[in-house]
Amino acid sequence: MAVVLDIILITIIWMAFATLLVLLGLPTFGLTWLLIPPLYPAIAFLYNGFTVSGWRRGTPGMNMMGIEVRLTDGSTVPFINAAAHAVLFYLSWVLTPFVLLVSLFAAGKRCLHDMLAGVVVVRRAG
Repeated sequence: MAVVLDIILITIIWMAFATLLVLLGLPTFGLTWLLIPPLYPAIAFLYNGFTVSGWRRGTPGMNMMGIEVRLTDGSTVPFINAAAHAVLFYLSWVLTPFVLLVSLFAAGKRCLHDMLAGVVVVRRAG
């Protein structure tokens, strides 16, 4: 459910920027329209990187669902790990959802993208 909420928020942010680029495309003869396709992944990358590495340790969707992301030693996740975690998560859904089956056999029930990014996803305390 957290992913669905985050995708909705990312889409709302993307729509605002895409609308601006469409309007700016008129005076620039459509040149800004070339920025629209890579805009969604860029926003998702920054959204996840900044929110997971922030003081709340999770995206708004994660916070609503009561989960947070930490490094394996329990400290706050740096931006690059948070953004890489998101990219690997989205790639696991695009390439093959069967990658998520790793969590059934892994120690600590961590998914492959969690292991590669060096993070753990835990329930928020309190």
